[in-house]
Amino acid sequence: MSSAFSRLFLLATSVTSAMASCGSLTHLFPRAEGEEVPISTFGYTGAIGPVLWTQLNTTANGLCSTGSNQSPIDMVEGQFQLIPASDTELTIPDVPEGATFENLGSTVEVVMKGLGGTFVLENNNFTLQQFHFHHPSEHIDNGVSLPMEMHLVFSSETGNIAVIGVYVDLVDSPQNVSEARLTRRQTPSTLLETIFGSVGEIATPGTSTTTKPLVMSELVDTLKTGSFQRYAGSLTTPPCSEGVAWSVSTEKLMLSRATFQAARDVIGFNSRFPQNALGDENVLALAFSGAAAGAPATGQAANTTAAHRRRVARRTRTQ
Repeated sequence: MSSAFSRLFLLATSVTSAMASCGSLTHLFPRAEGEEVPISTFGYTGAIGPVLWTQLNTTANGLCSTGSNQSPIDMVEGQFQLIPASDTELTIPDVPEGATFENLGSTVEVVMKGLGGTFVLENNNFTLQQFHFHHPSEHIDNGVSLPMEMHLVFSSETGNIAVIGVYVDLVDSPQNVSEARLTRRQTPSTLLETIFGSVGEIATPGTSTTTKPLVMSELVDTLKTGSFQRYAGSLTTPPCSEGVAWSVSTEKLMLSRATFQAARDVIGFNSRFPQNALGDENVLALAFSGAAAGAPATGQAANTTAAHRRRVARRTRTQ
């Protein structure tokens, strides 16, 4: 790993983030036994959408509009370090008894706390807490958006967070018998088909059910055949805490169109818009400075605008 990425990754595993998933109110927060499934107070459109997350709680959510290492991002060369997944320690046992599947309003989540999933990064042990889904994908795959993205959220004993992102694409059904014989048939993920097979049971936010047995080894085997695109970013929901160790897989999971439609109808639209390149100014801060261009900038707006002008000047001198 290059020295720059090594420093960045060490930062990600040394910063204690607020205990949220890329979805707050999840099982990263301890709940009392029998407590009802909490419903998220943020959303993805209108007055509770990503543009105004900071306004929902100006004290806690400030980084949503000021952070310079925010997620999700466009996964293009130079933004990540490519690591063979086979070189990582990732273990997720099968769940023959099924797992709790719940609707938080902001996403649907499978609770994995206490079921033994582990991920080792830079000699730091992370434990799988839950995984959830975004529609469409939050990360952009070199300019391309995918139908869904799965986030496996791990935490360490010290409260650090690591997330594995997995794109979900759709299986194209052959139009006729001849096409079926000539085209190599893609196979939907048994794991995803099993999980979303019961999504209709949690169509209402605040409800939960138990999945059928989950074969997590299918997921691990798939991930191990590819690589992880690693970078240090943030939670993709409030409070947008930075220092999150992201590993976006180069391998995709496949889903049948019928099952995707059933999941989409429950999940709805729940993706944060792509953020600026890592280290660049927050897109909302830039928008604010642009809106204030005709008036004297003060406070943070002045600092943001000045920093942007310095960066543009440096780029101009090197051209």
